[in-house]
Amino acid sequence: MIFLKSDEEIELLRESNQIVAKTHGEMAKIIKPGITAKYIEKIANEFIRDNGATPGFLNYNGFPGAICVSVNEVVVHGIPSNEIVFKEGDIVSVDIGAYKNGFHGDSAYTYCVGEVSEEVMALLRTTKESLYKGIAMARENNRVGDVGYAVQNYCEARGYGVVREMIGHGLGRKLHEDPEVPNYGKRGNGPKLKTGMVICIEPMINMGLRNVVIEKDGWTCRTIDRKPSAHYEHAVAIKKGQADILSSFKYIEDVLGDRFI
Repeated sequence: MIFLKSDEEIELLRESNQIVAKTHGEMAKIIKPGITAKYIEKIANEFIRDNGATPGFLNYNGFPGAICVSVNEVVVHGIPSNEIVFKEGDIVSVDIGAYKNGFHGDSAYTYCVGEVSEEVMALLRTTKESLYKGIAMARENNRVGDVGYAVQNYCEARGYGVVREMIGHGLGRKLHEDPEVPNYGKRGNGPKLKTGMVICIEPMINMGLRNVVIEKDGWTCRTIDRKPSAHYEHAVAIKKGQADILSSFKYIEDVLGDRFI
């Protein structure tokens, strides 16, 4: 069932998503060589709680981390640990959720650790650009397939693999609501987008093959060919015109400037 949100509920969703956005700003300050995934989880957990929210991912369907930290070939759902130490040239996808006043926030960003290769930068740039291609199609009377097609077409035209198994979703009182929002699709197909819907659009794009495997921990999803994968995510509210982006990369960009994408 798809739940349409009132203006008041959308503002509560915006508040939760802005906490996520500010948490990402804290991540941008500290991700560098030698830092562990567990350390950035600790900082994120404390920041979310200091802002009156709780981590939306912690214990969600048994997930053991407050955030997801996915390095290089890990696409999504990486479990933070002290054994994961960031190295120069790594890329780190950080997916963050915050729950406040009965509503969830959810957004992801892929960070560079020090300097990365131009080949990897091109993957990050394309993935981030594809997110906004999808958002441009997220408007009333379009369909979910229009969003997925925009992402898929943009990335596949540049030679990248579009993950099928992991997709975007509705967002509200539950972290994952209807409709499902794949990063692939056909124009004119899928549920119709209506004012009041809130969805997460989150391209997960691989440098190589689109195929993925799930590791023995039941969570960690990585590329089958172990080539890098990038992940960016915004929560958006559907309107008649341009979608209203409830999350933000502003706080990241305030820290990193234009050095990275």
